[in-house]
Amino acid sequence: MAEDNTTKLADVQIDDNAETQRVDPWTVTASKAVNYDKLIAEFGSNKIDSALIERFERITGQKPHIFLRRGLFFSHRELNEILTLHENKKPFYLYTGRGPSSGALHIGHLIPFMFTKWLQDVFDVPLIVQMTDDEKYLWRDISLDELRKITISNVKDILACGFDVNKTFIFSDLDYMGQSTAFNTVVLKIRKCITFNQVKGIFGFGDSDNIGKISFPAIQAAPAFSASFPQIFGNAKNVKCLIPCAIDQDPYFRMTRDVAPRLGYAKPALIHSQFLPALQGAQTKMSASDMNSSIYLSDTPNVIKKKINKYAFSGGRDTVEEHRKFGGDCSVDISYQFLTFFLEDDDELAKIEKGYTSGEILSGELKKRLIAILQEIVKTHQDKRSEITDDVAHEFMRSRKLKYTY
Repeated sequence: MAEDNTTKLADVQIDDNAETQRVDPWTVTASKAVNYDKLIAEFGSNKIDSALIERFERITGQKPHIFLRRGLFFSHRELNEILTLHENKKPFYLYTGRGPSSGALHIGHLIPFMFTKWLQDVFDVPLIVQMTDDEKYLWRDISLDELRKITISNVKDILACGFDVNKTFIFSDLDYMGQSTAFNTVVLKIRKCITFNQVKGIFGFGDSDNIGKISFPAIQAAPAFSASFPQIFGNAKNVKCLIPCAIDQDPYFRMTRDVAPRLGYAKPALIHSQFLPALQGAQTKMSASDMNSSIYLSDTPNVIKKKINKYAFSGGRDTVEEHRKFGGDCSVDISYQFLTFFLEDDDELAKIEKGYTSGEILSGELKKRLIAILQEIVKTHQDKRSEITDDVAHEFMRSRKLKYTY
């Protein structure tokens, strides 16, 4: 594979002065914290720099989202081309997804959807959301009936971010694969372009993995091509897409980008986010499988308070006296890391960083501020989600034309 076969998952294990990390679609671990600059180098993506952010603001007329301003969406592939399309009033669309694995999302799952909603508002373009329930069936010990329930529950959480039914199509692989000849045709074409050796090299599959896993990457790749959705794009089979996603999903789309020109399709552009760390520390990302590492969108205010106070790793000193004298370490303090994602006010965040580093602000005070913010975010989400019925979710998932014409 010309572009993507140079970087395999096995190559993304970095050992530098005893610091190791592994980042792939199923595993995110680091001996200290994830080194994102090294991931950019290993994956061959491009860093989002100040010049690109300035161009974004100039072309869109919008102040960049805090995720961009603070470097939380930090890496990209061909974001400049997306800005050029917008500048020239040419079409493109957004594509992101979710692998339903638990009944309630955790707050880290919200990050790509919050950012995608903002991008859709800024650019006024269609959004495709893929629910990879088939992937979870292949990788986990779970029944199809249970997966269907979880998928609808997750869709409601996604819709609580405020997406517009006239601009957004959400689909379940288990359902849409049986409905769309066009989608299945694109999947088949992708599969023909990728050898077993290539898929093993990219994803690390072994001889004992079921054949469903080996063929699945083509399904996640297909929504990156507008030919998969004739009900939305008509005969426009080469509309470029932008994929907001966490950096661990990049192997899928390196493969997709390599296949695209062989099929006569536009390469998808990507914009990568950092991970929201687990409460216990930045060595891994927040996980839905560990109740104590995560803040769930179904948690009560009291549960949120208890989790932050008990589990959120502190960068503070052992005693108040030491903390006042030497200050705290924001680079490892989970409460501060969470604030960089969820505290909107740049000035307040800067004051907190200065105060905590100098020792003026104690760890308990930092946690108290985070608790209040998370309680508000989760309560607002729960209120919006309560208004989303099964009928509303199913309407978003109905195959149909959106408001755009091609």
